Formats: sequence, structure tokens, C-alpha cells
Amino acid sequence: AAAGILCYVGAYVFITYDDYDHFFEDVYTLIPAVIIIAVGTLLFIIGLIGCCATIRESRCGLATFVIILLLVFITEVVVVVLGYIYRAKVEDEVDHSIQKVYNGYNGTNPDAASRAIDYVQRQLRCCGIHNYSDWESTVWFKQTKNNSVPLSCCKAALSNCTGSLTRPMDLYSEGCEALVVKKLQEIMMYVIWAALAFAAIQLLGMLCACIVLCRRSRDPAYELLIAGGTYA
Repeated sequence: AAAGILCYVGAYVFITYDDYDHFFEDVYTLIPAVIIIAVGTLLFIIGLIGCCATIRESRCGLATFVIILLLVFITEVVVVVLGYIYRAKVEDEVDHSIQKVYNGYNGTNPDAASRAIDYVQRQLRCCGIHNYSDWESTVWFKQTKNNSVPLSCCKAALSNCTGSLTRPMDLYSEGCEALVVKKLQEIMMYVIWAALAFAAIQLLGMLCACIVLCRRSRDPAYELLIAGGTYA
């Protein structure tokens, strides 16, 4: 169960980051998610080994189980550390690349980056980098010459919005940069909390395995049965 949840968290991070990957250039930001998926896959195999070793009360199997769990525990600690490092870097990454993404917007023949901008503006209910006026400095705005921003800036409740700057009340007033940073940092926190939670489970697993090992080591050795002065 722990393995399945860890893999789900890692996959969720990958899928969500895919919607925002145009806003950051550092691919290493996904390293914690990669590690947590690898740990989840390994944890499933380890769980099977642990169950078999516990049922058979194999000292060798249980010792191996404890050692591997310890290594996985250390890996999860590394995930937490990397998560905090990359969470702090998200703001700089987005700030460095978002201006370039908006300048490359093409609403006539939208490419992947343009679709990403429209998606983010609709999903996060934002417009522009800091506010809708940022669109006035983009190449797309100057080429269209209609004093309008993309329709993705229009408030969802309005059906007759044209994106015209003459009606700013129809547009989202909040900029996208801060919301993108917040969203990405929230996603990274999911990884951090998942790693911390299952690191605690690893400790419990190691403790249980050690208890079984200690009980096994205290089992009385086979005794010689003496009957009538002879060994039976």
C-alpha cells in the first residue's frame, strides 16, 4: 500500500508539472519525483521480501529486510532535502523564464507554449505576468493591434467577454507568476510530506523486523533428549 501511494504521488507530480514545464527550465526540479517513484517500486518488492521473511522467521531474510529498509529510509530523507532545495528554486526559475514564454505567445497558430499559457490562465484564473497590462508589451499584442488580451484572461462566468482592455472588469486581475510559483511549490510539498510520512512507516517496519529478529535470537536451542541413559 505504501509503495502504491508513493508511486501515485510521484506520477501526480509528473503529470501536474507537465502543464507548467514551460515556466521553468531546470529539469532537475523533477528529481525528487523520480526518486520517489523508484522508491515506491522498490518498496513493493521489499514488502514482499519482508512478508515472506516474517512468515518463515528467517534471520537472514529479516536482516536483509532491515538493511534494505534502512537504505530506503536514507533515500527518503534525501528526497525531503532535495524537495526543500528545489522548492526554494522554483520562484527563481519561473521568474527567469516566464517573460520569455509570454513574449513567444502566438494566439493565431498556438504552439505548446502558447497553449500552456492559455491553460494556466484559465486554471489559475490569472492574466499576464503581474496583471493583464503585461500583455501590452508582448509581440502578439502589438501584432494583433486590437487592444485585447487572450480570451483565457476572461472571467469564467462571463460569456460575452472579448478580452478588450476597455473592459478590465471582465478580466482576471491577478498575475500568473505568483500563482504558478505557489502551485509548483504546493506540488513539491506533496512530495516532501509523502516522503516524511513513509519514512516514518519505514522506521516502524524496521522496528517490527528487529523485534522479530530479537525474539528469534532468544529461541532456545535444540535440547538433547535423554532416555534411559542414551541419547534419543
